[in-house]
Amino acid sequence: MANTVAELVFIPAPGFGHIMSTIEMAKLLLTRDQSLSINVLLIDPPYSVVALTTYIESLAHNTIERIRFTQLPQDQTPPKLDPKAPMTSFYEFINSHCKYVRNIMAETINIQTGSCRVVGFVVDILCTGMIDVAKEFNVPTYVFFTSNAAFLGFKVYMETLCVDQNQDVIRLSNSEGEMVVPSFVNPMPMKVFPALYQIHDGLDFLMCAIRKMREAKGIMVNTFLELETHTIKSFLDTNFPPVYPVGPVLNIDGVTIKADDKDVYSWLDDQPPSSVVLLCFGSMRTFNKVQVKEIASGLE
Repeated sequence: MANTVAELVFIPAPGFGHIMSTIEMAKLLLTRDQSLSINVLLIDPPYSVVALTTYIESLAHNTIERIRFTQLPQDQTPPKLDPKAPMTSFYEFINSHCKYVRNIMAETINIQTGSCRVVGFVVDILCTGMIDVAKEFNVPTYVFFTSNAAFLGFKVYMETLCVDQNQDVIRLSNSEGEMVVPSFVNPMPMKVFPALYQIHDGLDFLMCAIRKMREAKGIMVNTFLELETHTIKSFLDTNFPPVYPVGPVLNIDGVTIKADDKDVYSWLDDQPPSSVVLLCFGSMRTFNKVQVKEIASGLE
């Protein structure tokens, strides 16, 4: 750490997929620039998930070259998640940590020169409220979007429909027909809008998040140009911040095959090249057998 001259502050959302992707992104950046160090600020989740809480606590004591982990404190009475408005209340919970980030930033300022060794923030889409803290210290912010670029483009287009065209997205989600989304190659049936766009709580949160993302200096996306060429190019015709494909960001170190998965791997090994489609539902999502069959039939 003694030879480093600049520090980045990473703020991931408190979720397995978000934190793991952020750490791998941090490692990737450090391989490109030996003068950087990174401070990953960890937020405890507002809900009780023992495995996640234990994982976050373990990171605070972890040692990775030029990466340090700082576990943020919580208010004695932090904002509680409202079952009727889970997304907006979650966003408020994240923003309740802004003061702790502000304190950490204040400690990085050189009293004699007034300079700050932190040169940038990298925040999750769920943590875009932290952009305001970065602005207080004249530090630029980049957003690390852990999903694919096509989904980011969909979010941006929905915000455009709401703000610029005064469209009722919730009503559209219950409509027949298809919609042309600039980031998608093919038209999208409006009835398959994500659930968050079908309720006011989810829509309000997403509109706020995209609005804050527009204040960022750039957006880093866990994808690569060869995979989403059409989508990446679609952002060039917008007033959205520059989108940088920085993926694939993968955590493949130390991955072991579980005994229960051996049959799956054996089956995959027997399939012809390019004949299998991978569907990833995230680290906390599953579908039952009937739903998976319906998805498979739809893909066929």
